[in-house]
Amino acid sequence: MKTKFNLLILLLAVCAASCTEEKSTKMPNVILIMADDMGYECIGAYGSTSYQTPNIDQLASQGIRFANCVSQPLCTPSRVKIMTGKYNYRNYDHFGHLNLSEYTFGNLMQDAGYETCIAGKWQLNGLSYKDIISDWNDNTRPNKFGFDEYCLWQLTKPRSEGGRYADPLIEQNGQILERNSDDYGPDIFSNYILDFIERKKEQPFFVYYPMVLVHDPFVPTPDSQNWSDSENRYKNDTTYFKDMVSYTDKIVGKIVRKLEELQLDENTLIIFTGDNGTHPSITSQLVEGAVQGAKGNTIDAGTHVPLVAYWPSQIKEGKVFNDLIEFSDFFPTLGDMVKADVNSDGKSFYPLLTGGAYTPRETAFVHYDPQWGKNVNRYRNQFVRSLDYKLYPDSTFYHLSNDLLEKNPLFLDSLTTEQADIKTALEKELKRHPDWK
Repeated sequence: MKTKFNLLILLLAVCAASCTEEKSTKMPNVILIMADDMGYECIGAYGSTSYQTPNIDQLASQGIRFANCVSQPLCTPSRVKIMTGKYNYRNYDHFGHLNLSEYTFGNLMQDAGYETCIAGKWQLNGLSYKDIISDWNDNTRPNKFGFDEYCLWQLTKPRSEGGRYADPLIEQNGQILERNSDDYGPDIFSNYILDFIERKKEQPFFVYYPMVLVHDPFVPTPDSQNWSDSENRYKNDTTYFKDMVSYTDKIVGKIVRKLEELQLDENTLIIFTGDNGTHPSITSQLVEGAVQGAKGNTIDAGTHVPLVAYWPSQIKEGKVFNDLIEFSDFFPTLGDMVKADVNSDGKSFYPLLTGGAYTPRETAFVHYDPQWGKNVNRYRNQFVRSLDYKLYPDSTFYHLSNDLLEKNPLFLDSLTTEQADIKTALEKELKRHPDWK
């Protein structure tokens, strides 16, 4: 009897060790959150004094805050770039469209065995080009781009038929949800994500959450004083922007708490970023001064977005990474995570997340041809930049450290030797890409 008892104890110990090993070697979950029209100046961890973002700030304090992440200046150019890891000149054909020939990070993670979900803003079916895009009303396009499930705004219905905030028009896995004037779109999206996490907690999952917040119209949230007055829910007023930033942070906190509740937080990588700079009607205060949003524009305030990575099992203490990251880098980073050989223009920053060796990129490149109205098309351009300097194809050259708004280009005949060498290096980088026309 004693021998059988000892054998039982041994079997239980082996089983426990096996379960522990399986849990520790399980592929990490990934949640990529991308706020809409939120520049770096909106986050407290970046020095903002205009808004309260305690949940995002906590992620930054315990994870990695990337001080210099460079996005595209506008939503679709950024979404196409981050999802495919390619510069826009390779695969950007129309505003609000992603060509079905593209392989996205949804496909990548699905092929690696992940359960995948997207919730929030889609705007990639080509709704504005119905005359030339035959499948603009295909409600399975998110599935074709690698997402098992979706809960989305602006999939097959334009925003003229229904908004993203109060009384939202949302499509979920092939069905249009019943509308309710008391519903708030961001709650529907975030609750869907929480439910997905609950349902998939035993499997590795990838959640892509392109938020609808904090894009205009600037309207009350359910936490705003005026939400109870239904007429005020649709009044566009920049005074509500502060509430919208707070609600964005509140949703991030809800997701973190759900992970903690399910004991998934240790092995889940949370990435928080923004798709482009803040709307120009918004001026925010940083410790060092005011920043006017520059969405659509190629200046720093149009492309400088927050980027925070939080992964407790790998990132043991908070740190700040000051070198450049660009939006083409996300795709190869996920490729490294799942050990896949991917085709990308970017540079994986996965080693930074795991404490490995990493050589920072010296430059970041943006090709920006939005193809969307005179207001933003006037800023179409290319540029290559280092941390401190920026060069455009017409040889306009800026010292960003002294001239962030790009008001005073450097006189080319007055450059120091060091500046001339930097300009030559940036010119060499520009020549790697198609000539700007």
